[in-house]
Amino acid sequence: MPWLGLRRGGAVSPGGRTDSPGVVPVLCAVLAATAGITYSSFLLESFLSPDLDVIDGYASELSAVDQPFHWVYNAGDFTTGVLAIIVAATALITLRRRPWAVIGWTFLLLFGVSVIGDASFPLDCAPSLETTCALRERADQVSFSHQFHAVTSGSVITCAIIALFALSIAARRYGWWPSLARWGWWLAIAEVISALGTLCLMVSGTWLGLAQRFQIVVLCLSLLLIARALYDDRRTRHRTDGRTEQRREDAVAGRRPRLPSEVRP
Repeated sequence: MPWLGLRRGGAVSPGGRTDSPGVVPVLCAVLAATAGITYSSFLLESFLSPDLDVIDGYASELSAVDQPFHWVYNAGDFTTGVLAIIVAATALITLRRRPWAVIGWTFLLLFGVSVIGDASFPLDCAPSLETTCALRERADQVSFSHQFHAVTSGSVITCAIIALFALSIAARRYGWWPSLARWGWWLAIAEVISALGTLCLMVSGTWLGLAQRFQIVVLCLSLLLIARALYDDRRTRHRTDGRTEQRREDAVAGRRPRLPSEVRP
C-alpha cells in the first residue's frame, strides 16, 4: 500500500541483499516522539502536586485516586501506552521481520499494554504522604487496583528493558538504525541499573522517588531514541531512492552517472 507509505522490506543491493529494514510512515516517528513526551507528565508535579515527596515518594503516587490532578498523570500514561502500541504494531506490519527486531517491537507493544495497565489500575492513596494509607497497605486493606499496580509497574520496566536490548541488538547485527546501535545499549544498561537500584532502595525507603523518576526519564529518552531511529531510516531511504532515480535518468539520457556529491539533496 504505497499510498499509505506502508512498504515492507528495504533497498536491494546489486547482490540481491536487503540493506535496510524498510520504512514506516513519518507519522509513526512522530507518535513515538509524542509518547516520550507524554510519559514525562511527572515533570508537572512541581506545579500540580507540590505536596508529594519527590525524594522518597513513588512517582505512581501522583496518579493515586485521592490525589488532585491524578487524571493528568493517568491520561499521560494511557496516551503513552496507546501510542507505543500503534508504533510497535506498525513496525511489525511494515518492517522486515528479523528475529531480534520482532522481539524488540513485540516487547515495545507489551510495554504499551503495561503502561495502559498502570493507568487503569492506579493506587488508592499516597503511602509516603498519608500515614493511614501506609497502614492500610501493611494491613492489606487496599483495593485490588492498588495491589495490582505493582505488577503493571514491574511489567513496564521489564518489557521496556527487553525491547530496548532487542532493538539495539537488531540494529547492530543487521546494520540498521545507527542511532539505536550507538545509544540503545547505554539506555538499556542505565535502565537495568536504575531498576536494580530502585529494588535496593525499597528496603531502606530512602531516595526511592529520585531513583524511580530517573527510570522514567530513561524510558522517555528511549522512546525519543526510537523515534529518531525511525525518522533517520526513512530520511536515508528517501535519499537512496533519489540517487537511484537520478542514476536511472542519467542512464536513459546517456549521461555520465553523477557522483553522490553531485546529486542535490
